Amino acid sequence: MSEEQQSEQSAQPTQPGKASEAFKQRLSAAFDEIAVGQTFTFRRTFTEGDVAIFCGVTGDYNPYHIDETFARESRFGRRIIPGLLTASMLTHLGGMIGFLATEMRFRYVGAVYIGDTVTCVITFTEKDDARRLFTGDVRYVNQDGAEVLLGSFKGFPGDVRLAR
Repeated sequence: MSEEQQSEQSAQPTQPGKASEAFKQRLSAAFDEIAVGQTFTFRRTFTEGDVAIFCGVTGDYNPYHIDETFARESRFGRRIIPGLLTASMLTHLGGMIGFLATEMRFRYVGAVYIGDTVTCVITFTEKDDARRLFTGDVRYVNQDGAEVLLGSFKGFPGDVRLAR
């Protein structure tokens, strides 16, 4: 079979719930490429627009996020970024390396404010060859080096890789 025919065959749709053999081989290769201890990092600065879009899409209209007068009188002194918006940095990294999460857990340990720059670092901590699953930790720190969010995740590599 020519390379072109193999490519066409692997592009054919499969039955729901069943992956093609070519897809399974690519997943196996992706699984083998990730090592325990390997890290990936993503950094971003949160803006007013990020908060507006996130709150609009999710319906999270908590006054801590959208009401400056309310937030100014709170213990935070100003509006804070929604926790799941900060946590979503993990999904950015997952998308870049083609990782599909089956579980994510977060512990919010510090406030994130509009204008803060947050660095998210994931570290793969366990590799279960039998179940083809990874476990990892995630740590978020702000521009001052203060931890703002800690977490863990489980999942498996997908087929698409935008970064290594």
